[in-house]
Amino acid sequence: MTPPTTSTMRPVATNDASPVLGSADVLVVGFGAAGVAAAIEAARTGATVLVLERAGGPGGAAAQAGGIIYLGGGTPTQIGAGIADSPEAMEAYLLAACGPEPDRAKISAYVENNLEHHQFFVDCGVEFEPSLCETVQMESPGTEGLVWSGGENAFPFNQLTEPAPRGHPARTVGATGWLLMEKLHDAALRLGVNVEYDLRVERLVLDKGRVVGVEATRFGVTGTYLGKGGVVIAAGGFVHNEEMLASAAPSVLGGNYKVGTSGDDGRGIQMLLALGARTKSMHAGECSLPVMPPKKLTEGIIVDRNGQRFINEDTYNGRIGQRSLYNHDATCFLIVDEAAYSPTWLGLEATAVCATVQELEVEGGFVPGSLKATIDLYNHHAASGVDPVFHKDPAFVRPLVGPLGIMELRSPKIPYAVFTLGGVVTTVDGEVVDVDGLAIPGCFAAGRTTSGICSFGYASGLSIGDSTFFGRRAGRTAAQRR
Repeated sequence: MTPPTTSTMRPVATNDASPVLGSADVLVVGFGAAGVAAAIEAARTGATVLVLERAGGPGGAAAQAGGIIYLGGGTPTQIGAGIADSPEAMEAYLLAACGPEPDRAKISAYVENNLEHHQFFVDCGVEFEPSLCETVQMESPGTEGLVWSGGENAFPFNQLTEPAPRGHPARTVGATGWLLMEKLHDAALRLGVNVEYDLRVERLVLDKGRVVGVEATRFGVTGTYLGKGGVVIAAGGFVHNEEMLASAAPSVLGGNYKVGTSGDDGRGIQMLLALGARTKSMHAGECSLPVMPPKKLTEGIIVDRNGQRFINEDTYNGRIGQRSLYNHDATCFLIVDEAAYSPTWLGLEATAVCATVQELEVEGGFVPGSLKATIDLYNHHAASGVDPVFHKDPAFVRPLVGPLGIMELRSPKIPYAVFTLGGVVTTVDGEVVDVDGLAIPGCFAAGRTTSGICSFGYASGLSIGDSTFFGRRAGRTAAQRR
C-alpha cells in the first residue's frame, strides 16, 4: 500500500468538499488515549462530540500497551503506598530525563496539574492500588499501583533530585492498557460522546483559513464531517510508515518490534504538514530493551561490539535500548558470571559460557584484549564496591569472576520495541502551531501525532500521561471555541 503523502492530503475548502454526513461542536479524529481524553473533556463542558475512528473499535495503541501512566508530585496512590514525592522533584526529573531541549512549558503544566490528572482517571473508574512493586520497570506482575518506570533511582537522576516511583498501572494483573482504555471509553459514552468507526480521514476541510472539519471515507463512500469549535487530531505516530521513518527517523528502522497499531502510519501528521504545521523532534524514537527482570542480571555489565561499556546497567531499560539503537546499531551484550546468571523474563539464555575472558572474546567476536580491559577496569573498582565510570548503584557492583557467560542483546534475538516521539508542535492548550509559530485556527492535536513532553528522552507512562493530559486540554479548548 502506498503511504500517504502531503501532496495527496492538501486541505479542501468547504465549497469543494464532499457532502456533509455528520457534525458536532467538537470533532475528534482517533479514539485512542489522546482522542478519548479529548472527547471526555469536551463533553464535560456541555459540547456535543463526534469521534471518527479508523479501526473497527476503540482503544488505539494504548489498549495494547502495558498501560502505565506517569503521575507524581504526591498522588493519593503514592501517599497510600508510603512514598514521598513533590512537584519540584518530579519537574526536575522530567526536565533531565526528557531532554535534550525538553518542552519546559508542557512539563510545567503537566506537573502543576498532575494531582488533578490523577483524579481524572479515578473519576473515570480507574483504580490504582496504593502499593509499590520494586522488581520491575514495567507493568506489575501483581496488582500493585506503583512501579519505578523511568530510572528515577539510578544515575544521573538520583543525583539531581530525590527519586520517587511514578509509574501508575491500573489495578489488574499484567498489562493494564486494555482496562484503562475500557474505563475511559465507558466514561466517554456515559457523557454522550458519539463514535463512528471504520472511517479513514483523508484531509482537512477549511473555511476562510479556519479548520472546520475533515473529509473521511468508509467502504468507498467519502463524506465531510464538521466540528463547530474545531478538529482535534489524535491519530497516532508514524512507526508503521517506513518511508517517513527513512526520511525523518532512520534509527527507528533498526527496531524489530513496532509499538503501535497499523493506524500509526503518519496520516495525521501528514495532513497537518499539508496545512503548514511546524514539527519537532521527528528524529526521536523510544526503544525498550526488556532485559530485566530478573534484577540479579544487573550485576553483569553491558558492552557494545567493541567490548566497551556505555551505560549504567541499573538504569531504565528504555535508556539502554535507545542508546543501543541510536549509537550502537542495536547490538550489545550482557556479560554475567555464574552468581548473576539467569535466563531473562523473555527466556533469553547465554549463547556461550567460557572459563576465561580471552575465550569469551573469541566466542563473542570481540577484538582481542578489548573485553578483558573493560572487565579488568570494572573489577578493579568493583573490589571496592564502586563504579566511578558509569555510577551503577553499589548494590549491584561486585567483581565478575569466571566462568563468564555472554547474552546477545541484539535484534532479532531480543525485541527492540520502538515507537516515534516526534510530531507537530502544539501549545499547552493543544493548538497546532504553523511554521511561523502561530496557532492555526480551529486546529488541535494531541498524543503521538504531536511532539509532547519528551523531545528525546523517555520514561514508561509518559505516552499515556502526555496523551491524555494534553488530549484533555485540546478537547476543552476546542469546546470553548464553539
